[in-house]
Amino acid sequence: MPGGRRILRRMTPRNSRPVRPLPAPGDLEAFRTTVWDFYRSHRRTMPWRDIDDAYAVLVSEVMLQQTQVTRVEPLYLAWMETFPTVDALAAAPLSLVLGRWQGLGYNRRAVALKRAAEAVVERYAGAVPCDVAALRELPGIGPTTAAAVVNYACKVATPFIETNVRAAVLHHFFADAEGVADRDLMPLIEATWDTADPRGWGYALMDYGTHLKRTLPNPSRRSRHHTKQSRYEGSRRQKRARLLREVLAEPGLVADAYAAAAGLPVAVAIDVLEELAREGFVACEDERWSVPD
Repeated sequence: MPGGRRILRRMTPRNSRPVRPLPAPGDLEAFRTTVWDFYRSHRRTMPWRDIDDAYAVLVSEVMLQQTQVTRVEPLYLAWMETFPTVDALAAAPLSLVLGRWQGLGYNRRAVALKRAAEAVVERYAGAVPCDVAALRELPGIGPTTAAAVVNYACKVATPFIETNVRAAVLHHFFADAEGVADRDLMPLIEATWDTADPRGWGYALMDYGTHLKRTLPNPSRRSRHHTKQSRYEGSRRQKRARLLREVLAEPGLVADAYAAAAGLPVAVAIDVLEELAREGFVACEDERWSVPD
């Protein structure tokens, strides 16, 4: 838990407006104490925590994007049983990968994760690199995911911003502010990140931020970068998910059959299937649809 800490260097881009001064050291330490105290009493147990397997951590981070922990946990365990290693995922047919992803939404993430596994096998002999720059070169891996993998799996202090981190910092340091930019949060995140236990500190921030969002008006709404997820029911995302699920369940049918199974007009089903085909999720041969391997 907390130990000797150093203040991480604050990076200020050239030609940018001045970053607001850091609070007094006592205020920074009070924030650390609050977060650690909460974590000691309310720590959550999750199957991807306290492990050094960068691949397993990467899988969890991708799954947790825009998906609740309670939904992710059983699907994560099933995924890791089917694809226990990078090599297993890289070699798996796309239809199996997409099948195991059902229930998580945003199927592009599953495709990107498989492509990332293929790249890791090709470039790094199946070992996910503990390097932010190298991770960001992989398909679908953004700065937050790359930093989280290095911080959690490699235990190298790598501050990052995501919704729970925002909630914690906004609540403590910006209680009355609206429209706060990440550029104002990042110096505080860097200055308070625990370098003695970066993994534990990341978990502590996650749990504390989640608690705040459950018990208070969500502090993240006061972020300039907060976006409300669009309605799923009746959306094109839902139509895509339904049709892909039907193709996975019974490949080789014509569009009319999938339209009926998904409860969609034939014209809409064909339009969505063609969109999925352009993105590589499905393929059509002799008017019959399947997931390409």
